[in-house]
Amino acid sequence: MGNVDLKYVVGAVASLSGVPVRLFEGEKLILFQSPVKLPRDPMLLYEKEIRAIKAHVGYFATPLFHYYGVLNAPVGTIVVGPTSQIMAGEQDLRELAFRLDIPREEVPAFLTAMHGIQRLPVETLLQMLCTVNHFLNGGETLTLSDVAIASDFQRTIKNNLEQRRTKKIYEEAPRPSESHNTLALEEALMDMVRRGDTAALKSWMAAAPAVRGGTIATTQLRQLRNTFIVSATLASRAAIRGGMREEEAFSLSDGYIQRVELLTDPGKILNLQYSMVLEYTEQVEKLHLGRHPSKLATDVANYVRHHLSEPISTEKMAEEFYLSRPYLSAQFKRETGQTLTDYILTEKTEEAKCLLLYSDKPAAAIGAYLGFSSHGHFIRVFKKYAGLTPNDFRVHSGI
Repeated sequence: MGNVDLKYVVGAVASLSGVPVRLFEGEKLILFQSPVKLPRDPMLLYEKEIRAIKAHVGYFATPLFHYYGVLNAPVGTIVVGPTSQIMAGEQDLRELAFRLDIPREEVPAFLTAMHGIQRLPVETLLQMLCTVNHFLNGGETLTLSDVAIASDFQRTIKNNLEQRRTKKIYEEAPRPSESHNTLALEEALMDMVRRGDTAALKSWMAAAPAVRGGTIATTQLRQLRNTFIVSATLASRAAIRGGMREEEAFSLSDGYIQRVELLTDPGKILNLQYSMVLEYTEQVEKLHLGRHPSKLATDVANYVRHHLSEPISTEKMAEEFYLSRPYLSAQFKRETGQTLTDYILTEKTEEAKCLLLYSDKPAAAIGAYLGFSSHGHFIRVFKKYAGLTPNDFRVHSGI
């Protein structure tokens, strides 16, 4: 295989897939081929984790459900990505640009480029790399199950199933099937999601009762995945009833389901399920203004949440809702008890707090990302609504 032209292979994979491709020799990046012009490579955020993959063919999933495929061969390493069957929303991509330190004036180009990347299911990405692997790793033949599913774990499941089946046939007397207790638990859990009650959800999870559900698969792994899919379906519908936009709720569900299909560890699946239900509940909680939020208040909350990284104009928001600006402002104040401006700036301040706590970005960069006209403006607003300057908040929080 020494005659293989890796640069040609990389170019061909990029052209055929419509996804950025990189070629590494050791730690050195030799070639970056992309069908779109990216101001900065998003792989840089996850390079350590991606380069830690040593299997001939593997993958890495980001928190936004973007996937990177990895092919390791003696002659070099190929990394393909990011791609996803469902593209992340604009707000998520803006946050990605922020984490990449992309200058504000280049963010629109970054968003356009990310939307221009071909969307591929992770299975297609891995099958493509398995094919290329055949030529780069001495004719090795890998299938999707070799890459995405732990064969030892699957064999253990199969052996256990066969043992139980044999025991049932030859040793066990027939007995009544166990009763289900899932309906009441589902209703209680989904009511918390619909209400956006994260405090109640966390309390419930801390002492969650044992669930006796029905058998909906023939293997333990498939049972866990199917249960997860049912939970995602129920949670997305509960969140929509709680005010979450349908498109956003379904997109989130699709992303989680794609991820669970790649997991084989039961513990990881259960943890992902908890994270999924909690995320839906938190998203609904952010939309609820007051004990009985009206449609207008929920629409405003949705709008602000999806435009946090932009200067938010009440005039433009009013046009979005086909209302006059004075009516929108007055009605919002009547229904929620706070002015529209106060609500917008409070939400931006809360987002700024999270970024100050959980990122190492300077306060000036955070203010620019959140659409403030100047660093001074950001400091004044933050101090008004948080009681401290951004830097003082970070210091007092121990960051």
